Amino acid sequence: MTRRSPEVAAALGLRQNLAQFMLLVAVNAMVGGTLGQERTVLPLLAGQIFALDLYTGALTYILAFGLAKAATNYFAGTLSDQYGRKPVLVAGWLIALPVPLMLITAPTWGWIVAANVVLGISQGLTWSTTIVMKMDLVGPARRGLAMGLNEAAGYLGVAGAALGTGYVAAHYGLRPAPFLLGAAFIAVGLGLSVLTVRETHQHAKTEASGHVDSHAGAHAGLSNREIFSLTSFRDRSLSSVSQAGLVNNLNDGLAWGLFPVLFAGAGLGVDRIGILAAAYPAVWGAGQLLTGGLSDKVGRKPLIVGGMLVQALALAVTGLGEGFGIWLAAAILLGVGTAMVYPTLLAAIGDVAHPHWRARSVGIYRLWRDGGFAVGALLSGLIADAYGIPAAIIAVAALTAASGILVAFRMRNDDHASAATDEPPSTQPRHRV
Repeated sequence: MTRRSPEVAAALGLRQNLAQFMLLVAVNAMVGGTLGQERTVLPLLAGQIFALDLYTGALTYILAFGLAKAATNYFAGTLSDQYGRKPVLVAGWLIALPVPLMLITAPTWGWIVAANVVLGISQGLTWSTTIVMKMDLVGPARRGLAMGLNEAAGYLGVAGAALGTGYVAAHYGLRPAPFLLGAAFIAVGLGLSVLTVRETHQHAKTEASGHVDSHAGAHAGLSNREIFSLTSFRDRSLSSVSQAGLVNNLNDGLAWGLFPVLFAGAGLGVDRIGILAAAYPAVWGAGQLLTGGLSDKVGRKPLIVGGMLVQALALAVTGLGEGFGIWLAAAILLGVGTAMVYPTLLAAIGDVAHPHWRARSVGIYRLWRDGGFAVGALLSGLIADAYGIPAAIIAVAALTAASGILVAFRMRNDDHASAATDEPPSTQPRHRV
């Protein structure tokens, strides 16, 4: 009897892997919730509990988080190729276990910064791995839809946690109650990952067996250095996506660290600050349910360029406007722009990168993207200290617009079309939903 190879057995497609795919969607919602526990509360803790006056000093936790997550993203792809996806996912959850306790008991701001280093490492492993696993399962034909669902779950988790912790903090104080929600998210995410998530590396090998590398002039045997060079600089599409990702998270770092301080300075209560902190990721998360699939139809580039310009407009309105209504409208607009960009950037990486080194390319892209948190915290903090928060917001708005214009001139137009049809005719139907 002829033994069937694992490559043949690992069918690709959303319908074929729906149960496991939706399980990973739920896991990523827990990943987002673990991050969202900080969005409303930590900026207020900096001033009200630890009496940090300078914005640059108060934003050190975002700087620490961004650097830790960016570095871990780089290694997450390599580790998942070497040891498998599931062990890396579980390791990320185990690393997150002490974070809520560190935030609750922190006697100094240095403990908060240390907790965010740990959280950044955890997020780099868990979020990166859920992305790679979904790419493995669905194949190229529905990659944008898959990334939209993944990022929607993650950022709806962020939004729900931001709203929930704002409500809890308003009624029970800034510590410890809000961070107990984070502990619950970690417990559920770890349990699901250990007990129910299955390995997906074999699906990537199945896709690789029929993949034609039409872009980047590359093959499966590239070194890590060559993949870094292609993703960061040499390939027009990959490098365009990497810089856009960095700028996107640069403005998200600004929104995370300075928006609550701006709103509190205008006299808004913690509950209303929680609404504003949640509105942006809520629209961002829900919008990706539409924009990810839309990018499969209209292409990646139009959504990336348009989304960056919408973000720039929203930031300008926030910096120049005043009052809850204006800021809520700007938060919704910022969420729309980010929803256009976020899953589309990830799908664009998957379009170009060969399945054999796609996990590493995703990790490198996410290194650049989440490095934007650190750049955003440092840049916006310095500008805010010197000229005020509105000036920092306007400066970041200008950078965001410039990033979108760069994508318009540099990124290729045809990567998605090529990726969606690069399988031989005999295998192509299994990639479709």
